[in-house]
Amino acid sequence: MMGSLSSNGSYAPSRKVTMMGYDVPEGIDIRGRYTEEYAKILTKDALMFVADLQREFRNRIKYALECRKEAQRRYNAGALPGFDPATRYIREGEWVCASVPPAVADRKVEITGPTERKMVINALNSGAKVFMADFEDALSPTWENLMKGQLNLKDAVEGTISYHDQARNRVYKLNDQTAKLFVRPRGWHLPEAHIHIDGEPATGCLVDFGLYFYHNYRAFRQNQGAGFGPFFYLPKMEHSREAKIWNCVFEKAEKMAGIERGSIRATVLIETLPAAFQMDEILYELRDYSVGLNCGRWDYIFSYVKTFQGHSDRLLPDRVQVGMAQHFMRSYSDLLIRTCHRRGVHAMGGMAAQIPIRDDPEANEAALELVRKDKLREVRAGHDGTWAAHPGLIPAIMDVFQNNMGSIPNQIQSMRREDAVITEEDLIQKPRGVRTMDGLRLNTRVGIRYVAAWLTGTGSVPLYNLMEDAATAEISRVQNWQWLKYGVSLNGDGLGVHVTRELFGRVVEEEMARIEKEVGAQKFKRGMYREASKIFTRQCTAAILDDFLTLDAYNQIVQHYPKVSSKL
Repeated sequence: MMGSLSSNGSYAPSRKVTMMGYDVPEGIDIRGRYTEEYAKILTKDALMFVADLQREFRNRIKYALECRKEAQRRYNAGALPGFDPATRYIREGEWVCASVPPAVADRKVEITGPTERKMVINALNSGAKVFMADFEDALSPTWENLMKGQLNLKDAVEGTISYHDQARNRVYKLNDQTAKLFVRPRGWHLPEAHIHIDGEPATGCLVDFGLYFYHNYRAFRQNQGAGFGPFFYLPKMEHSREAKIWNCVFEKAEKMAGIERGSIRATVLIETLPAAFQMDEILYELRDYSVGLNCGRWDYIFSYVKTFQGHSDRLLPDRVQVGMAQHFMRSYSDLLIRTCHRRGVHAMGGMAAQIPIRDDPEANEAALELVRKDKLREVRAGHDGTWAAHPGLIPAIMDVFQNNMGSIPNQIQSMRREDAVITEEDLIQKPRGVRTMDGLRLNTRVGIRYVAAWLTGTGSVPLYNLMEDAATAEISRVQNWQWLKYGVSLNGDGLGVHVTRELFGRVVEEEMARIEKEVGAQKFKRGMYREASKIFTRQCTAAILDDFLTLDAYNQIVQHYPKVSSKL
């Protein structure tokens, strides 16, 4: 039974039940822990808004996900991704997206991270132009993380957020000048098992988007957006039909709020190989809402393996060798820049995953130099801004972009290039390099340590001087799976050893011993390393590649609480 919309824009459900203390409309079941703080987010009106989104769009989402599976079946049978002849008129048309709002014209450096309270404050104060608060790859979606994240963002938008670090006896507050806040909800494929709507788990991204938008659109437009917003990042899309769903979600949200069409703005991450052939189409579907595309390069590498999982001739070299110098990666970046600038929006660069090495100044400077070279390549290629994983990288990256861009906020008008045509073959060219035992070991060690952290509620983890999130862990997983499936030769060691299940089993045992030594016996015993090893090993050795690492692991972090009361 649906509620009615009152004159002030709030929902008035005609019937409600109270579960675990939450005041919920009919058809909604909250299975996460109750607290008075969480109840401020899970109000009946906010839940009704989320339920309306779920009911209107769930069948379209299911269809889009089934289309993904059908496309993968074609790739597994030998087909290659390519540009769609049916939408050639969109790619060749002279349309442009809506003008970029002044509040986000300058996006030279953006920092990303989970919605943890101290992180939110530090990121907004970091000196970056934008902070992307992440409900996706950098967050383990426990009930506590999701609800606290919503509370933290609400306080941040209202300007009241603070954090008292008891250990350091230090209070963190917002500076007068802060980064602009973008929010990344989860991808279409991820459920929210703590909220059931009409008997099935809600779609995670609609929960993240709906709760954040409902509680914050007024304050955000006044405090941060200069009349626009809220602002979002949209992950994991594979086709423009998925962008069209987001377009309709935005339209519905604006109508609910009574704000102008095109107030909401979003940047789409191009982080799947199929989406690289859909850039124009994705922007076209979101042309009233778009502020650009982003090179989500770690997920993109993962997607390359996933897309070509049935192609034995497209085996990746060691993960560390798959960078922007690879032809297929450089081509994807160049196409993104040309597409965005032709359509009048930002072309955002990829993540610098390095983190400061505090106990080794020489190694730290070497890492910073790698970051500078990467960002110099991006700005000269035409990118309007880029990502950093750590506040310590921001000054160096900002210097590179400002020294090469001067006083202009972006390069949308000044860097419109029409060089040689980028072809389908450019975008899928086989990567070059070698495979080594060290590469297999690093994949295994990073994968297990990341999953262990994720299972205990941490989705962004510093490992071996890099910030690892779900995207980088996915590369480790699918690369191991690919090497095992095809019994590849580790041709970079000069030994010609083939990757077998027996070899991999020994590697897992040895790397587990190394992990225990690295983290210490007590932490290893308290942590979930053995559970993580089982999950990671099972996925690497599966006969059929799992779509996502986190879908399997998600069941390990869901905690349902019994209903305290149920009243009509």
